[in-house]
Amino acid sequence: MKHFEGTGVAIVTPFRSDASLDFPSLGKLVEFLIQNKVDYLVVLGTTGESVTLNKEEKRAVVDYVIEQNNSRVPIVMGMGGNNTHEIVNQIQKNSMEGIDAILSVAPYYNKPNQKGLFQHYNTIATASPVPVILYNVPGRTGSNILPETTIELAHKIDNIIGIKEASGNLDAIAYIAKNKPHDFQIISGDDALTIPIISLGGSGVISVLANAFPNEVSDIVNLSLKNKFNKACSIYFQFLELITLLFQDGNPAGIKAVLHQMNRISNALRLPLTPVQTSTYNRITKVLAEIKAGSPEK
Repeated sequence: MKHFEGTGVAIVTPFRSDASLDFPSLGKLVEFLIQNKVDYLVVLGTTGESVTLNKEEKRAVVDYVIEQNNSRVPIVMGMGGNNTHEIVNQIQKNSMEGIDAILSVAPYYNKPNQKGLFQHYNTIATASPVPVILYNVPGRTGSNILPETTIELAHKIDNIIGIKEASGNLDAIAYIAKNKPHDFQIISGDDALTIPIISLGGSGVISVLANAFPNEVSDIVNLSLKNKFNKACSIYFQFLELITLLFQDGNPAGIKAVLHQMNRISNALRLPLTPVQTSTYNRITKVLAEIKAGSPEK
């Protein structure tokens, strides 16, 4: 069983101008990330616009990333939803060869209670041949996995190995850190909170920013894991404004604008998402120039 310490990347799904999949750009992005010190890749997450991909496209993206990766770093696949039995069906029908863990977002829209959340994840973990990482992001799902539920899942279900926490609630994260099993991992789901979460006992981040700055995000994480928080902050502060801009007009519109300016992908998203506003794009241009001129300290 692999552990997911360090920097994971919630990798974008590049599209062409006609919104079709852009596999050559995806391949180049995967290579760029691996060559620049990331510890694992996360495909079909929120940042990958998975909800706008059909089943055939999802499988094609996963297979392509597995092939490009060639077993160099672990791969985590997003597989969640609000229909528990359909998720189990997907797990049973899909090959998990080349996949090291599942990242499963809390059920959205139908708002289960905590008992329902426990049974949902228990059912998924029982069906899954690979480890499961919980994903708590109540701002998107309307469903909050309470820390007590996370701890119960962590202690009772061996196949649940960690949680990606994007609730923004440091009190809840501290509770999990205090009461979790030793090897249960808390992974930051928010670039802005990576250092505080690691300081509480977190193991790293699944990052949006790392799509564009994998080396720098890896430095922030690795320094934090070594308790060198002053050095980590000196790098992080260089990206503070950019991190805010990434989410100004929604994710992944912000990071796709950044990658477009870096000539890595087209600035294309699938509806209902659209590219960032011109004002946001121009601010990103300015901030990227400032970052380049500042050469973030390491």
